[in-house]
Amino acid sequence: MNITTKQFQLLSDINLVWDFLVETYDWKNDSGRPAPFFEYALTATWMDSSYSFLDRFWFDGDKVVAFAYYEAPVTDIYFNVRKGYEFLADELIEYAVTTMPHFNGEQQFVFSDGQQFLKDAVAKRGFKQVYEYEDMIFDFKNELNYELPEGYHFVDHKDIDIVKCSKLCWYGFGHGERGEFVGWDKYDDSLEWTPAKSHKDGWASFMSPTPHETPQYNIIIADENEEYVCFSGMWWVPQNHLAYMEPLCTHPDHRKRGLAAAALTQHYRTLKPLGATHMTGGDDEFYKKIGYGKGYHWTIWRKC
Repeated sequence: MNITTKQFQLLSDINLVWDFLVETYDWKNDSGRPAPFFEYALTATWMDSSYSFLDRFWFDGDKVVAFAYYEAPVTDIYFNVRKGYEFLADELIEYAVTTMPHFNGEQQFVFSDGQQFLKDAVAKRGFKQVYEYEDMIFDFKNELNYELPEGYHFVDHKDIDIVKCSKLCWYGFGHGERGEFVGWDKYDDSLEWTPAKSHKDGWASFMSPTPHETPQYNIIIADENEEYVCFSGMWWVPQNHLAYMEPLCTHPDHRKRGLAAAALTQHYRTLKPLGATHMTGGDDEFYKKIGYGKGYHWTIWRKC
């Protein structure tokens, strides 16, 4: 066994990460994050990718066996480890503690239930669990059957208006409190989250999707006035039979009408015939109400 390491390179290693995460995905045993989690965040405007050179691979010969990386904020650290290489736990944690972002003592590690070996390694260094949450899963052995309410319709993927989509996401994700969706077409280099940044995020994904993005499976719902009111993104990962839903939002004026449930039903009806066996969700009570069940259980650890 010859264990070596290599730093992540933003312009050349996206496929290496994707293939490794796909190969090691095992949601029933909570082995780590699914592949779209990393790629979705990496190119988003809300993600600070300037420290991605600190993400690190561990190799056994030519085979990737572990990957340490952050998301948002940069002080949240994650790990994916191939089965049989749990013995690397101390080395992985030591690297993360000493080298990865840890500004103002805010560094914290996020583990799945199947990563007890990593929890043991941080516990020895004085880390303690400070929070936990669960991203629920819809098992396609069950049926998802919510119809679109009267007065709404699905937007054909070929007819998407990206400005309307950006406007929906601005209000749907609660940014309306910052102000109206204006100035979206202006150049903006401020530090604030603005309509221009929000639009740039969606526009980039529309014009130049990442290598494994599957925007043809996104769902957009419009009202009778052709205003977009609900958006549900979808990453289809056939190797894992995984329908990775990210993100999901409904305009505040159109909530509690069954739109999100109808969008997820459309994903179910589209992807189950392609071989999908399960679909991701979140930790909101909404998912439980429409039939989601046990999914990924995460614990967050911090130095105390």
